[in-house]
Amino acid sequence: MKRCRHMVDVGRRQFLRGAGLATAGAAVATALPSQPQAAPSLARVDYPSTRLANVKDLKVNEPFEVAYPDADAPGVLLKLGKRVEGGAGPDGDIVGFSTICPHKGFPLHYNAEDRTFNCPGHYSRFDPEAGGLQIWGQATQNLPQYTLRIDSKGDIYAEGLDELLYGRLSNVL
Repeated sequence: MKRCRHMVDVGRRQFLRGAGLATAGAAVATALPSQPQAAPSLARVDYPSTRLANVKDLKVNEPFEVAYPDADAPGVLLKLGKRVEGGAGPDGDIVGFSTICPHKGFPLHYNAEDRTFNCPGHYSRFDPEAGGLQIWGQATQNLPQYTLRIDSKGDIYAEGLDELLYGRLSNVL
């Protein structure tokens, strides 16, 4: 019985010490001015500008097949029909993504009905309207999205990626 009492006392001391440290940490955190945080760029790599298509080639909600940053990296351009974050073009609705699942490298299929990229291997799903965000499944990263630029003639150029391509140790060509 005596041993049990000592264990309780040690537990109380540790609890009170931890609570004191947590309170002090919270006080310091609120006293310091907050610093603006830049969004992480993850595996962002800039590549030489590559022409992929023209705005006239795209139809709303129909994937246009491309390869970027090289012939071994299949992808698509999509005109979503509504402005989205990261969208390019006059309407801010054109996006581009790799179509290789970042989980195990299965080819992704675009489902126009629910506007998602779907993996037949392990059923991961990705939302192109949310920057390729994984919304279901076993993948542990989002779809690599292209950085797009559109010139005055409507030509669409890809200039970088924001995630690591599946099967590559880096995004360096």
